[in-house]
Amino acid sequence: MNDIQAGGGAGYMTQLFTENNKSGLTRDLIEALFPMFEAASAGAIAVDKDSRITWINSSYSHLLGLGDPSRVVGKPVRQVIPQTRMPEVVESGKPLLLDIMEHNQQQLVVTRLPFYDEEGRIVGAVAFVLYDDLQPLTPLVAKYRRLHQDLAAARKALAKKARGTRYSLGDFVGASPAALEVKRRARLAAGREMPVLLLGETGTGKEVLAQAIHSVSTRAEKPFVGVNVAAIPDNLLEAEFFGVAPGAYTGADRRTREGKFQLANGGTLFLDEVGDMPLPLQAKLLRALQEGEIEPLGSNKVEQVDVRVIAATSRNLEAMIADGSFRSDLYYRLNVLEIPIPPLRDRLADLGVLCEALLGEICEGLELRGEITDAGVSALGSYDWPGNIRELRNVLERALTMGEEGGLLDADAVFKVLPRTGKRPVSSLTPQPVRPLARTLAEAEAQAIEEALVASRGNRTRAAKLLGISRSVLYEKLAKLS
Repeated sequence: MNDIQAGGGAGYMTQLFTENNKSGLTRDLIEALFPMFEAASAGAIAVDKDSRITWINSSYSHLLGLGDPSRVVGKPVRQVIPQTRMPEVVESGKPLLLDIMEHNQQQLVVTRLPFYDEEGRIVGAVAFVLYDDLQPLTPLVAKYRRLHQDLAAARKALAKKARGTRYSLGDFVGASPAALEVKRRARLAAGREMPVLLLGETGTGKEVLAQAIHSVSTRAEKPFVGVNVAAIPDNLLEAEFFGVAPGAYTGADRRTREGKFQLANGGTLFLDEVGDMPLPLQAKLLRALQEGEIEPLGSNKVEQVDVRVIAATSRNLEAMIADGSFRSDLYYRLNVLEIPIPPLRDRLADLGVLCEALLGEICEGLELRGEITDAGVSALGSYDWPGNIRELRNVLERALTMGEEGGLLDADAVFKVLPRTGKRPVSSLTPQPVRPLARTLAEAEAQAIEEALVASRGNRTRAAKLLGISRSVLYEKLAKLS
């Protein structure tokens, strides 16, 4: 009898979330279990059948850095939490009992459950953050990261053999407001078939972002072809772009030579340093973009092409239009969605996570584990970084090469290789008006909280430990600051 009862219980549990069982978890059952789940979790949220937020508790709101919870109620959950899978739960009616979700460089362990009305219709879903600090799950997370790294390595190896992408949006590292805005626009670009113009200084990561946009677009399975306009002589650019017909000129190959447009057909063409393109070719590029057709050099045959263009430049195209060196009609054709990429000096808050990512890449495959101290990161922050992330990587490589601490970089190791020019000017000590003590202490406390959040890469639990306060006290202080 006991065996039958046990089997019956197991049978009921297996039927609980199947498509045949139209009752599932009802609102009454969810409400009964909710206080227990909420008390045991680091955050909770609920959405309706349209995946719009109907409720979020204050701890989850603070964990995500959203401020007042009421500000996000009624918004689509993906608009607030881009990596969430709540819409998937609502659509399928199946729970995701254990998942790792990344949000602003945080890794959260979450569970998501759908719930039904009395007639068996899905009316929404709830989610709980089981862990916001993955220290107790170190073995599991280590395995997850190894698999993630192996997958990234395999993708990069395949990309070298085929015309694919090596980078995803996660490779554009940063959690500062400026970096998050770049990622927001990149996700917007990935979901739409529009030309994109990336603006930024050299070394800011324009190609990484272009590949990331392609890798999550509807063209992800098609070719990604990049061409650096500045690296090709002017007299070869037309052939490079549009191809060459057999025997087009003396010494030309007897076979058809495909250009970048033909190679990228169906996929994405990345035009790096498009501001260096000569005027005659600008006119031909404009026609190719407008008409969706090209004419190979030496051929009278027009070929249809379907190419999505992402262009990038470190030059001021509007100034070039004014002096006549860049066509305004081509500029408006390319600049449908503009993504300005800030220089590194304008997002120094990202230095810590950038160093961690770059040191991981530099030390990959070496018998070395590169790390940098907080003092080392502060030393890097004293420099203006005219070469941006590319220069930061070079400095870290040199510091590791010259270091004597087994891969641990401190301030002394950084200053030994940091260029002597480009330092931030030190402001002169001028008399300052005396301010009330309460205001001075409040500003110092706010700065200490900000520095702790940067040092912990946004992890509130770790930040509270660094500050020597409880997590609940930190949440209260964050609520006052927001």
